[in-house]
Amino acid sequence: MAAASITAMPGNAIAQPAAVARGLPDFTDLVEQVGPAVVNIRTTEKIAARVPTGGMDEEMLEFFKRFGLPTPQMPRQQRPQRPHDEDGQSSRGVGSGFIVSSDGYVMTNAHVIEGADQVLVTLTDKREFKAKVIGTDKRTDVAVLKIDATGLPAVKVGDSSRLRVGEWVMAIGSPFGLESSVTAGIVSAKQRDTGDYLPFIQTDVAINPGNSGGPLINMRGEVVGINSQIYSRSGGYMGIAFAIPIDEAMRVSEQLRASGKVTRGRIGVQIGPVAKDVAESIGLGKQQGALVTGVEAGSPAEKAGIEAGDVITKFNGKAIEKVSDLPRLVGSTKPGSKSTISVFRRGGNRDLTITIAEVEPDKVASTRKATDSDSKTKLASAQQLGLQVSDLSEAQKRELKHKTGVLVDAASDAAARAGLREGDIILAIANTEVSSAKELEAVLAKADKAKPINVLFRRGEWAQYALIRPNR
Repeated sequence: MAAASITAMPGNAIAQPAAVARGLPDFTDLVEQVGPAVVNIRTTEKIAARVPTGGMDEEMLEFFKRFGLPTPQMPRQQRPQRPHDEDGQSSRGVGSGFIVSSDGYVMTNAHVIEGADQVLVTLTDKREFKAKVIGTDKRTDVAVLKIDATGLPAVKVGDSSRLRVGEWVMAIGSPFGLESSVTAGIVSAKQRDTGDYLPFIQTDVAINPGNSGGPLINMRGEVVGINSQIYSRSGGYMGIAFAIPIDEAMRVSEQLRASGKVTRGRIGVQIGPVAKDVAESIGLGKQQGALVTGVEAGSPAEKAGIEAGDVITKFNGKAIEKVSDLPRLVGSTKPGSKSTISVFRRGGNRDLTITIAEVEPDKVASTRKATDSDSKTKLASAQQLGLQVSDLSEAQKRELKHKTGVLVDAASDAAARAGLREGDIILAIANTEVSSAKELEAVLAKADKAKPINVLFRRGEWAQYALIRPNR
């Protein structure tokens, strides 16, 4: 490609670089290449399990259900019955999918087949097959089906990590049941965070109900994503669509094909983002990492020595740029394996070895209420910040499973503005761990009163940071 030139102009005017003429992409060859591997998916359910549709198209009903939109209601006498066959099956919904291997494995979205009693796959040559559900994973919205056929056209799987913002992409699917419909657009953004395990590809490709589960294809004819969601305020396409990166989907697919389920790693922490002012105050500098706000008792994290208030900056040598990076990296690690976690704690970095556990059903954390201490300490420096504190009793330390900390008896002025309140447990202040009211007072006495003072405190089961800005 020839370099742009700059043409001399009279006077002091400077010409802009000559525009490079580019033609619009031609998708015809890609459609012929990939189209035969894209399938239509139709699901049915027994009439006993049906829900009145209010006269809506099945495809539109699937759309409203998927995105949590209210379903328009009709008077009961106007609600038509769903068409059904002699076996008592009722048509339920329609979606898309694509063949990933010539022996009949098909990928689609988990939500496309959720609750279905029967899944039917129709090829572009009009052959229809009853599909067996090999496995589904709701966390990533991926499902794998198997049809009894061989010699099928299969897609080429690409590398979604190589996608660039602005790159042309194409979708093939069955919007509103219209089979083999082709739309195109560009990659609008990458790594859109909408879930613990799913950094979406954002595009402006026109996606509508029925496109779900179909492939997102690059200009090399490779599948780089599975079309899954749209953003809409009207119930229709509004220029923003989301696709599951194919590398994430294939990792899930391999596990589903091997065992019918997906196994993920966990370490047993509650995490949150690191605010910019907190990062500066604790000496982290750059706003990065995942702030540990709670550690589950008996978890791998507790056994490894991770503490509330730590900032996890790396996992197995990979930097944690934002909080959502950590659950994805941990989740993709095999349970039972040993990993290295780098944490930033009170001004210093340290590496910890941790054994990854397997994800289990979410637990509801119990809340503990700190009881009043027998003795309350009123100290000058603390009072200047609006803090009244006291030592934790031995019983409280046992109950909280914490050897250090100071109980907040009252918070006003600067401390209250920072978010502290009665019952909170101060674990560290100004990057210094404290185990008594006198230690807290000693740290505050040395602190620069002209600068915000960072406080790591625990409330209930979780820990978080606050910045106390002294009164001027």
